[in-house]
Amino acid sequence: MGLHMSSKTQTPKNYRALARQYPRFMAAIDALGAAAANAGPLTEKTRHLVQIGAAAALRSEGAVHSHTRRALAAGATREEVQHAVIAATSTIGFPNVMAALSWINDVTARAHR
Repeated sequence: MGLHMSSKTQTPKNYRALARQYPRFMAAIDALGAAAANAGPLTEKTRHLVQIGAAAALRSEGAVHSHTRRALAAGATREEVQHAVIAATSTIGFPNVMAALSWINDVTARAHR
């Protein structure tokens, strides 16, 4: 079981399975992610908050879960994670925000058990 890119969180089972089946492809995906992360001045926490907003816009439950876990591991608070989505309401629409907030709650509720 590996760590996901530069994060300290465990990689999801499906990600590990895909990496075993297509190691060169997933290495290229990881390299792209690392290059994007290192392309500018944003902190790891800020990058994951931005990615949560983007994932919410795409209605990607898995990506919202992943970047929520990673933002929390990078020092974000639950309120910061929620605000990253709420701040995008006028751009992505209230239904997308509500869906993303429920996915964030999936992660934060488990973290508080």
